[in-house]
Amino acid sequence: MSGYDEIQTAAVIRYPYLWSREAGKGETEGRKDRPVAVGVRIPRADGDLVLFFPITTKQPRPNRFAVEIPAIEKRRTGLDVDLRLWIILDEFNGDIIGRSFYLEPEPPIGRFSKAFFLPILREFLARRKSLAEVNRSR
Repeated sequence: MSGYDEIQTAAVIRYPYLWSREAGKGETEGRKDRPVAVGVRIPRADGDLVLFFPITTKQPRPNRFAVEIPAIEKRRTGLDVDLRLWIILDEFNGDIIGRSFYLEPEPPIGRFSKAFFLPILREFLARRKSLAEVNRSR
């Protein structure tokens, strides 16, 4: 089993996330590795498509689609329990496993519970068409 096999829904990995505002300015590289939540992994013949949601310490504006991470979920995922953290869901990066310059076959740092993550994911899927995707695959 490769590390790529563990990149599944609700896993938390480190990834050089590229914010849509940075991509809009012409940037092509994420400024730093940060924890991201694996949203969806879609099997495809040329490599599975994976959608990543950034996790941030910066409190989002009220008009953003974001969820604060409770302490028990921070412990479960190996995130800092002493920090306030949010999953941003109104933008995401899409990347292709096995063809990515950014994905490493390393095990996740942790995993959100289904009880916490699946309702968030259902809400994301209901809103997906109006959200900002930054496609990282070439």
